[in-house]
Amino acid sequence: MTTEQIVKLVPKVLLHDHLDGGLRAQTIIELAKDQKYNKLPTNDAGELNEWFHSGANKGSLVEYLKGFEHTCAVMQTKEALRRAAYEMMEDMKNDGVCYVETRFAPSFHTTKGLYQEDVVQTVLEGLEQGEKDFGVGYGLILCGMRNMKNTLEIAELAVNFRNQRVVGFDLAGEEGGYPPKKHIEAFQFIQRANFNITIHAGEAFGKESIWQAIQWCGAHRIGHATHLVEDIFLDNEGNVVRFGDLAQYILDKRIPLEICLLSNVHTGAVDKIENHPFGILFKEKFRVTINTDDRLMSSTNMTKEFMTAIRNFNLSLEDIEKLSLNAMKSAFIPYKERLNYIYNIIKPGYQTIKDQLLSLKTYTDKNEETVHKL
Repeated sequence: MTTEQIVKLVPKVLLHDHLDGGLRAQTIIELAKDQKYNKLPTNDAGELNEWFHSGANKGSLVEYLKGFEHTCAVMQTKEALRRAAYEMMEDMKNDGVCYVETRFAPSFHTTKGLYQEDVVQTVLEGLEQGEKDFGVGYGLILCGMRNMKNTLEIAELAVNFRNQRVVGFDLAGEEGGYPPKKHIEAFQFIQRANFNITIHAGEAFGKESIWQAIQWCGAHRIGHATHLVEDIFLDNEGNVVRFGDLAQYILDKRIPLEICLLSNVHTGAVDKIENHPFGILFKEKFRVTINTDDRLMSSTNMTKEFMTAIRNFNLSLEDIEKLSLNAMKSAFIPYKERLNYIYNIIKPGYQTIKDQLLSLKTYTDKNEETVHKL
């Protein structure tokens, strides 16, 4: 087996995936036709895939987010939302993902008259059917947007659906000029409800954004956190000399970091993949996880993200397993459910692959020994 075949087979956990950033190009084309949306740049699926990817790969978060105009535009009916959620679950199955937390902003799907409650309920229906058909576990995270004033409303919506598999609340969108503390009321509501918080921070803005997300807003996980490296001090050879107070706090408190390698290059959060702080963070034992962010825009999936990490940071199969366990430990589902995934799905899944590789190696060694004798 090749390394890529192995990575595709092992059970993976995905915590940071945008539903509206992962539609299939052919689905977008068909939904646009059904809804008489005529603003797509092309009706050829291959060309549309390339258009989204090339448009996102400009080194700017603002440019990266422009593609969402089209995906959100065709996700305005119950049928479209249900299909998007269902197909996402099928894509997860095909990529070897055993559990996914997908997220989206309900506010972007009401232009044709749907209420936000309808939007969330319909997405959950698609996810539930996907779980039944493909055996992939899921949780749904609702996003409030930094540049909108209705984040408290979205926070309340998330809590209202907590018993229907909505597992958390997120703050997303352009960072510059929209610090998380401007939405403190929403986060205080979530905290009082004993609910889960993840916040996009340190992607397009400095470590101050991460600090606010944690210390002002009570984030339990951080999306991206690329600029945390500003609080890690290195010598001339790239070795860690010391951590600043924020980095030390995140390390000590085991705050999970939702790392998205390829999209961070595409948005300009890092200049090139080999300079991504993931290498330092993983080596220094921060609780890092690997994620896709936007599968359509970044032309990616979990297998591709892990292969990127393997090629650039020299990871082993044991490292991939560790990252998968990090993610499962950090999921926003009850403790016992996390343990079930860890001990009944993830660990046995990796052990099966290890046993197969060992058997293959033994077989190969014996054949080589026989050939040598001949």
